[in-house]
Amino acid sequence: MADAAFTPRVFSGIKPSGGLTLGNYLGAIKRFVGMQGGDFETIYCVVDMHAVTVWQNPDDLRTATREVAAGYLASGIDPSKSILFNQSRVSAHAELGWLFNCVARVGWMNRMTQFKDKAGKNSEQVSLGLYAYPSLMAADILAYHATHVPVGEDQKQHVELTRDIAKKFNHDYKVDFFPETTPVIEGPAMRVMNLRDGTKKMSKSGESDMERVNMLDDADTIAKKFKKSRSDQDVLPDSMDGLADRAEARNLVNIYAALADISNDAVLAEYGGQGWGKFKPALADLAVEKLAPISGEMRRFMNDPAEIDRIMAHGADKARAIAEPILNKTFDIMGFVR
Repeated sequence: MADAAFTPRVFSGIKPSGGLTLGNYLGAIKRFVGMQGGDFETIYCVVDMHAVTVWQNPDDLRTATREVAAGYLASGIDPSKSILFNQSRVSAHAELGWLFNCVARVGWMNRMTQFKDKAGKNSEQVSLGLYAYPSLMAADILAYHATHVPVGEDQKQHVELTRDIAKKFNHDYKVDFFPETTPVIEGPAMRVMNLRDGTKKMSKSGESDMERVNMLDDADTIAKKFKKSRSDQDVLPDSMDGLADRAEARNLVNIYAALADISNDAVLAEYGGQGWGKFKPALADLAVEKLAPISGEMRRFMNDPAEIDRIMAHGADKARAIAEPILNKTFDIMGFVR
């Protein structure tokens, strides 16, 4: 747990690189909504500076940034309860990111598996930003002294790096200044998989649009994608043990459970022994019930980009009020003359 001296505070963000999917909603945004107004101050960000680790068309980046913000708002992120902004509006992220580049060790970065996955055999040609972005992610979190970060399993390593950076800074400067942030990993659909291949994560960049549910899909499209999703020949089992080697079936059960806010076991208690002819239409109906209102509200926001920008600018003012004193104290601790 974080030190009691630190205000309980949640920070998390989504990168605007293409449209939002059901995976973003169930794996992140739905959880963010559930955490606001509770025991934590909640800060949610569109991490647009992370998007440019690979080249982005400027117009597409602006649209994608507003779409993520619209997704937050349409899903229930309330600017009166949470701070909502885009990263590039608050310069403390970039400034602290550089300072953390000087705290983090190259060996730590070399262990980051996501860089290896994204760079592949092309590691000599990718941007330095793609290599160093976990350090910027640490700055995103620690600029607010965030004590908790809701993340998927694939980002847990980066939160552990954040803890390492905080510990090294505190040790090197003999202070107890940065908290050792706790990753929060929970929920049945943290990692939503491809509707055509249950061994692959649902992605904005998949080859076929039928692989994913986009948060801007209309009701008919949502229903069609679930009804045509890949399953298998067997009926649903009575327990999760029966889904151990059935990736597509397990994914659909996970999605149903997350949308309905029930456990996987509860889903199987209702549908165990049933075939896909019953389960898929029920899943499609549930998905339309939960997602269609969000997609409609997203489209309303996207038709008023000035309102999105106004909300994010106001959120950035509130974010700066927290981050700038922390950044200034960091400079002071390190010995900068300012």
